[in-house]
Amino acid sequence: MSAFGNGYRRMFVEGELTLGVFFAIEAYSGSIPTMVGQVALAQRAESLGFSALWVRDVPLHDPTFGDAGQIFDPWVFLGFIAAQTKRIALATGSIILPLRHPLHLAKAATSVDQLSDGRLVLGIASGDRPVEFPAFGKVLVERGEVFRETLSFFRRAMEESFPRIDSPLGVLDGSADLIPKPASGRMPLLVTGNSQQSVEWIAAHADGWVMYPRPPGLQRNVVRDWRAAVEAHGEGQFKPFAQSLYIDLVEEAGASPVPIHLGYRLGRNALIDLLHTLKGMGVNHIAFNLKYGRRPAADVLEELGQEILPHFPVRA
Repeated sequence: MSAFGNGYRRMFVEGELTLGVFFAIEAYSGSIPTMVGQVALAQRAESLGFSALWVRDVPLHDPTFGDAGQIFDPWVFLGFIAAQTKRIALATGSIILPLRHPLHLAKAATSVDQLSDGRLVLGIASGDRPVEFPAFGKVLVERGEVFRETLSFFRRAMEESFPRIDSPLGVLDGSADLIPKPASGRMPLLVTGNSQQSVEWIAAHADGWVMYPRPPGLQRNVVRDWRAAVEAHGEGQFKPFAQSLYIDLVEEAGASPVPIHLGYRLGRNALIDLLHTLKGMGVNHIAFNLKYGRRPAADVLEELGQEILPHFPVRA
């Protein structure tokens, strides 16, 4: 059994594919969602059998970027959603490490993890919105190095008792400790994209990889490279591969797929075929984003739950 908590075990089983959904669970034009009815939709996603709810970390609204995420601070929102749900994993896609101090990050993450009974799965990234870095007094081109330093400090502060850490980001001399610790003792950390690192570095330092959607033929190569890097780092070790997928699920079940930004407009039969293809190549989790949909999100969520999820059940 995994050393990680309930959220990770709900999302990831070797050889299986599970499905999650990104907030905002709605279709909307422009970059700012309404966030209306999100609690009810989250609760319905849980009851239907989705494995995870995903939140994003977007500190500042940049109208040119096209998506402000779920608007609310991810830690405040995660705490709110944790109190309204019981079993579903709570995943971040992704917290921007170079914009956060590792102690603040550790305090927030372990608090959510404890309060949610171990349901947090922490996706992390180096950031890709240039406007945010000068606003936080950070240098964009240094984000890869800061990402590595923050991750090291963050992980030690979470997992060690009274650690001694001497870092450009701060010093702990063994006289103070970060509490609480993760509910299971370890926090699952998934790197998103390359985050200015090599695949080999990610395989060595992360517990999984979250990548962007690609055509299946290209994604197959990415998954293959990931499995090879994980195998080189630790023989027989399982580290999951996850991806996002934007979908516009149309009412006609037999509708063929048409590419849209980072996904497809398609009927449920083609979606089932696509998901089986991705599972066959080794994808372990897919997080749907409904932003570009033309139907009410509640209807799409219901169809996904009733018609798609039975093919890819949670087996944790």
